[in-house]
Amino acid sequence: MPEPQSTAFASRAIPSRRGSDPKQERSARTRLRVLIGAAELFSERGFQQTSVKDVADRVEMTKGAVYFHYPTKEALAVAIVEEHYARWPRLLDEVTGEGLGPLDTAARMLELAALAFESDVIVQAGARLQIERPHIDAELPTPYVDWITLLSSLLTSALDAGDLRPGIAPDEAARALVSAFFGSQHVSDVLSGRADVVQRWQSLGDLLFRAIRSE
Repeated sequence: MPEPQSTAFASRAIPSRRGSDPKQERSARTRLRVLIGAAELFSERGFQQTSVKDVADRVEMTKGAVYFHYPTKEALAVAIVEEHYARWPRLLDEVTGEGLGPLDTAARMLELAALAFESDVIVQAGARLQIERPHIDAELPTPYVDWITLLSSLLTSALDAGDLRPGIAPDEAARALVSAFFGSQHVSDVLSGRADVVQRWQSLGDLLFRAIRSE
């Protein structure tokens, strides 16, 4: 199978004013602890309704200790979104290692992404922060475009392999799959707190992939 386009899931370096970045293992653990606490609160309450004091209280630290690692609430949001995007290249490496064909790779990526939305608070918080982009005074990347790029590349390979139904345009199918997936996880979030996100996507994904797969 040809390698997916290298531009998909490019490394995200979001400009922001950052606090000190000590290399000590203890400090790294503390940064992660703060990040997860902030992600939990942003996911539960949203960016505007969460303060740095709330984060400090959640992780049982002082505000000054939180500010030492993340000088602003915006810096916390940026770090969470960066971590959110860092999940997807690692997921792609994992799925690529399974040796699947391009169409099954696309399906597997979305299947595992649904699992991430179900259980990974960084993924959940990153998604909410992207929705709240107008209220965050920081530069965040445009969501969804990397997923469209990746799936379009995979579906183009599937077309070349004869695995797509005649008349299916890879770019259009990729946009439809991305819209369906992220719409599905949002509906699941609103209706069940993502408790059924995996089942909801499994039903919808099976339908969509049957519709585009050659017989």
